[in-house]
Amino acid sequence: MLPKSAPPDLPPVHPWDEHNQRWVSHVRPAGWRNPEPAGRYNLLVVGAGPAGLVAAIGAAGLGAKVALAEKHLLGGDCLNVGCVPSKALIAAGRRYAAVRDAGEFGVRVPDGVDVDFPAVMERLRRLRADLSGHDSAERFTGLGVDVFIGDGRFTSRDRFQIDGREIRFARACVATGARAAAPSIPGIQEVHYLTNETIFTLTTLPRRLGVIGAGPIGCELAQAFRRFGSEVHLIEAEHGILPREDPDASEIVKRSLLGDGVRIYCCGRKTRIVADGGAIRLVFDSHDEGHDIAVDSLLVAAGRSPNVEDMGLEQAGVEFDQRGIKVDDRLRTTNPRIFAAGDVASKYQFTHAADFMARMVIGNALFFGRSKASALTFPWATYTEPELAHIGRYPRELDEEGIAYRTHVLPLTEVDRAILDGETEGIIKVHADPKGRILGATVVAAHAGDLIGEISLAMTSGLRLGHIARAVHPYPTQAEAIRKIGDLHNRSRLTPWVQKALARFLRWRR
Repeated sequence: MLPKSAPPDLPPVHPWDEHNQRWVSHVRPAGWRNPEPAGRYNLLVVGAGPAGLVAAIGAAGLGAKVALAEKHLLGGDCLNVGCVPSKALIAAGRRYAAVRDAGEFGVRVPDGVDVDFPAVMERLRRLRADLSGHDSAERFTGLGVDVFIGDGRFTSRDRFQIDGREIRFARACVATGARAAAPSIPGIQEVHYLTNETIFTLTTLPRRLGVIGAGPIGCELAQAFRRFGSEVHLIEAEHGILPREDPDASEIVKRSLLGDGVRIYCCGRKTRIVADGGAIRLVFDSHDEGHDIAVDSLLVAAGRSPNVEDMGLEQAGVEFDQRGIKVDDRLRTTNPRIFAAGDVASKYQFTHAADFMARMVIGNALFFGRSKASALTFPWATYTEPELAHIGRYPRELDEEGIAYRTHVLPLTEVDRAILDGETEGIIKVHADPKGRILGATVVAAHAGDLIGEISLAMTSGLRLGHIARAVHPYPTQAEAIRKIGDLHNRSRLTPWVQKALARFLRWRR
């Protein structure tokens, strides 16, 4: 029988409806009894997010005796408060925009578009519950993993204690992830603010929403909530939005957010927060102009902090700082018995990065592997509309390293399928050396997160732009744009001397 309310030691779970009850029953089952430790484990995994789950299930599948320890919810940020709920929310916002803009295609919606926000959030909770079984304690136990739930800590270099039980291990992997960080803004502790860990508990749409931080999370949720009907104010301390990305690419996304009605204030300075009755006032300067804006809810999306506290890393001989656990290129910590993977030990804080790092830990920790994290090339995507995806190096990095390269640029206005779909707001930029070896790429398109996969495959496999140009793509597709970039590279190799030589040869052949 399920409890009548969420366990008090969990992150916020609201509302306690059938969907959230089913979700929690999978990832933190009521009355869970930890097993008695089974001697010395081949691998102890601390943290049951994407990295921890992959390491545990992968090692167990290869015959290792594995213990998995989790303090809160199995599944980590991705399932519980990250990728899964956010993409469900974004999908609803996209459906709204598609109906709103259907008139361009000759499709009329006579009565306008209405958003049922409680229904949007109920769908989110239902889908999260549907997916949670894959990360459930019961499933991992059935696959041979000893699952321990509770507050645990290292007590020595090869011992870990949880729920009064001592676990001995030959190797360990710390995969405790990261959490939302609060910036040092005067007054922020005086108000109730939301993060990605709490915003998905909403059941009522905020009439006015302030968002601090125009990185991926801030931009994605600002656009979604504006489409649902909130008045959204997005504040970024640096210039523009998505400041780490290619300026041309982030500018396209900025135009889209402005088109949706998001109010964007970049170069925010002297920011302070004031509690004003039931409202929250955001006081700041933007481009030397003062602003004093009242909102009903505030989302803080301004960075993350690694989870390294209160688990005995000092006793285990594992060095860490405010950036996370220190690891070498093989993901070993300063204790050679202990490895680390995922957000707690990497600047690449993505689910897919955690997945591949965990696979590396299995080989390096258990099978004398020598794989290096520096050999991995991680793509990433921001799921605004249009999406923005990137892989490899940016031009500024190539310039700093003195690497010769050429940038091939293709606007989506030159891609037939994008024109037919009404999705021409986008661009593809690929940076390649003179021989066509891909050094980096940025894609802005409706499905940039999917398109970047072909470039990732090429980079990982050592394929060049000339190889992509020779690959037949179905017409019409937006992926054909990647092949067109290959054509651009081939044409760039036709120097005036080569063109003259070819012309002389063809005259001779007549």
